[in-house]
Parts: sequence; structure tokens; C-alpha cells
Amino acid sequence: MKNFLISLIFIIFTSFIFSNNAISKNKETYEYLDLFGKIFDRVRSDYVEEVSDEELIEKAIDGMLTGLDPHSGYMNEDVWKEMQVDTQGKFGGLGIEITMEEGFVKVISPIEDTPAYKAGVQAGDYIIQINDTPVLGLTISEAVEIMRGEKGEPIKITISREGVEPFEITIIRDVIKVQSVKSEVFNNVGYLRITSFTEQTEEGIKKSINKIHKELAKKEIGYILDLRSNPGGLLTQAVKISDIFLEQGEIVSTRGRKKNDIRRYRAKSGDLIESKPLVVIINGGSASASEIVAGALQDHKRAIIIGTNSFGKGSVQTIIPFHKSSSLDVIAGIRLTTARYYTPSGKSIQGKGIIPDIVVEQGNFESNEFKRFSESDLKDSLDSDNNEKEDNDENLTPQQERLNKDFQLARAVDLITGLDIYKDSLSQ
Repeated sequence: MKNFLISLIFIIFTSFIFSNNAISKNKETYEYLDLFGKIFDRVRSDYVEEVSDEELIEKAIDGMLTGLDPHSGYMNEDVWKEMQVDTQGKFGGLGIEITMEEGFVKVISPIEDTPAYKAGVQAGDYIIQINDTPVLGLTISEAVEIMRGEKGEPIKITISREGVEPFEITIIRDVIKVQSVKSEVFNNVGYLRITSFTEQTEEGIKKSINKIHKELAKKEIGYILDLRSNPGGLLTQAVKISDIFLEQGEIVSTRGRKKNDIRRYRAKSGDLIESKPLVVIINGGSASASEIVAGALQDHKRAIIIGTNSFGKGSVQTIIPFHKSSSLDVIAGIRLTTARYYTPSGKSIQGKGIIPDIVVEQGNFESNEFKRFSESDLKDSLDSDNNEKEDNDENLTPQQERLNKDFQLARAVDLITGLDIYKDSLSQ
């Protein structure tokens, strides 16, 4: 007779199969379940350290999910509660969006103005060690658990970055309050920056547009939507942000396992920036919801996309809670990949990302302190006595200083300015 634990495993798996009306008559299915039960029992009795039954089962479930793809996973009750807080725009930690790749934690993007961002963590970095714990062999849930901690506690992570030797960064944990939307004005161009897609994003964008309307008396010549290093977030918010700039048409579709499992999201009439020119900036840290917005605006030719290729996360994760048998309290949940995103033209984002209309690398540029010479600087120049030099660098506004340092943003402003000049020349 099989022991109690093996019977328990059989009950868990067979009940799952029954609940989905997919009873297999193939003996191989039950043979593998029997194998699982034997392995479970052997690990429980012979592993070098004592491990609780609960921990073994949770690890088995998480292994099943993370083995499918990097974005599926298991959430115990604590992680479930933290996830609920994450989507509201306030949570504890370092401030990075991560995935698992080749056994290491890969940074999709640091969230702007968080401890990780200020410490210099970059999109594409691999975290290979957390304090004294090597990451290789950990699940993403285990890595996250180690990185979480109390506000003010330091954590040391070892970073592997392309082109340099691995190095260590010490970060002070903090409560992360994400300001989803920021706005500025550059040379009569409205600038909108979305750092992540939370429940606050749509409201933040609308308020920012109204603020720019008032500041420029509705005479702004165009807008820039900055989605760089935005790791994504809520699908519903990506749809709403796209809708703000579109009058009609499909925004995104999701397609699941079955041919008829297709859901389409469409825009409603009403372009809040009144068809003014729009430039969207993306980079390798722009993922998921960011790619949905960029793809929709690109396919509808509503915006010019500049920057570099986006991350390429085009899969849909459904969050499924599991309740206690005695109440409606959530005991655990899973994050399961159930579909893929497709742009309005039918292109899959997964693994490919959004390709900009105009590729603009950020690059490294000269300091503002670098001395540039002109004709009037030459000895005995004809106008050297008549023109007194001014130190223009001292008179730069914060916006001008920002444009001098941010090449992609400067090109976006130039592009909208050029479109405005071209429009005026046609109207004459």
C-alpha cells in the first residue's frame, strides 16, 4: 500500500485533471504521477536536511510553472499579498523589474527614482549573486524573497554586464513609491514620461496633458511619450493609454491556445492631444505594456517610434487565485502564461519587440564643458575685437541641460520641431 504522501500527490494531480475535463486514458500519465510520488517520498526521507512537506509541494508546483517559461510562477500567500500592492504603485524592495534567463536573474528595467535606479542598475544586467548567495539554481521566487527586506537594510548584489568584469553594488532597501507619470515642457513640446503601468497611469497622463495645455495655452506643437526602461504593468492601463491618442481601431489582441480564444481591445473616439504630432521613445528596457502602446501607435501611424529595439515580452500572464477550502481567503496563486499579444497589424511582440521607425542610439557624448572653437576664436580674426564671448553654458535652463545630456530626447524634440516647421511651410 502506498504511503499517505504519495496518495496525497495523486489526489492533487488527479483532481486537477478531473476539474479540467481532461482525463487521460494513457497509462503513461499515471506512470509519471507515480514517479513523481516516489521522488517526492525519496527527497522527503533522504535529503541532506529536513524539509517540510509544505515547502516540497510548493517547490514542486513552482518548478512545474517556471519550467514552462520565465514569466509563469507560483505565489504563496505572502507573495500574493505583495503582488496586490505592486499593481497599486507602492511596494517594498529595490525597484527593479526582473525575469529569469539562463539560470540568472535578468533585469528587465530599473524603475526610475528607486534605490536600484540611483545605484546604477541597468536594463539587461544579470544578477549573479545576492549577498553571499549565488543565484544559479534559485527560482525567481526564491531570488525575490532574498532581495526583499526591511526599509533601510543594505543588500549587496553582484552584476554581470556585457563588456565589463562582474562587479558589486550595495543598495539600501526602501519602500518603493512609483510616480507612474512625469511631465515637462521642452521648447513648446509636451513631454510625458511613463515609468510603469499601474492603476494610477491613465489619470496621471490625463492630468499631465491638461497641465501642459494650460501652461502653453494649447499652443504646444506636439508631444513626446517616453517609454524607455518601462517594464510594463497592467494590460488595462496599456489599452487606456493607447486610447488617449487614438480615434478608432484595434489597440491589441490576445490569442490563446485555442483558435477561437481571441480577445480584441479597440479604441474609442477622442484624441486628447487633438492629432498633434507624437513621438514615442523606446529602448531595450521597454517591455510588455510599453510595447503594446508603442506597437498600437506605430501600426496606426499615429506616432513616430524612435530609440532602440524594445525588450520583446509579448506574452499574457493570467493571475489565478486559489482559495482555502473553508473560506474565500486566498491561500496561494499562480501566474500562468495563457496567451500572446499581437499588434493591430497582427505582429507578435514575443521575442522580437518593437522595431523603431528611426533607430537612435543613446551613446556617450561630450561634456558641456568641452571647449568648441569657431572662426571668431582664431588669432587676429576679423570680428574678434567686436564680439565678446559669453559663457553660454552658465545660462542654460534645466531643460536645455537635459537635452544636452539625453541624445534620444533631444532628437525627439528636433523631430517634432521639424514637423511643425514643415507643416507651416506647406500652409504658406
